[in-house]
Amino acid sequence: MIRFCQKVFLLVFFAALTAAGLVLWTAPDPTYKLHAWWALGRFSAYDALISDAARKHRLDPLLVKAMVWRESAFDPSKVGTSGERGLMQVGEAAAQDWARAEKIETFVPTDLFDAKTNLEVGTWYFKKALEHWKGRDQPVPFALAEYNAGHARVERWLATTARGDEATAAHLLRVIEYPTTRRYIEDITARQRFYEAGGR
Repeated sequence: MIRFCQKVFLLVFFAALTAAGLVLWTAPDPTYKLHAWWALGRFSAYDALISDAARKHRLDPLLVKAMVWRESAFDPSKVGTSGERGLMQVGEAAAQDWARAEKIETFVPTDLFDAKTNLEVGTWYFKKALEHWKGRDQPVPFALAEYNAGHARVERWLATTARGDEATAAHLLRVIEYPTTRRYIEDITARQRFYEAGGR
């Protein structure tokens, strides 16, 4: 009886392993699928909050989700190397700007570990960046560059193109000095397309 149970267990185990391998093999992004499994549902746990915050600021929820994936891999407790916090890795200065604009006197930086608050601040800040660049051919890459590296750096990079207000997103991507910022924009753009195509 024990040997029979062992055989059944091994059969079920190998069948599950084969099924998992097949799912990974056919997935559009096997690495992402593996990370999503490893996260035990965390990759979709904040979808409703992301949608609410994105719609409040008239943003594409899939773009915001791609930003959250890139910033924190959906970990609300993440702390960045410069003290950024939470899902969208919001810095304290940006959060203080938000608190002043929204007249929230009780805000403290640890509030950024609350997923709803973090998404509210992050989407508010990103919407402001989009407003800065709304006259450009593709405002999103400009706003992502600002979110990642700051407004002053984006302005400095654009100055090197000698094209002024005519500089396009393609020009910007060519002159960004930080490979990490260029990769940041490319990663988020690709992940947004992945989500748009039905990836989870």
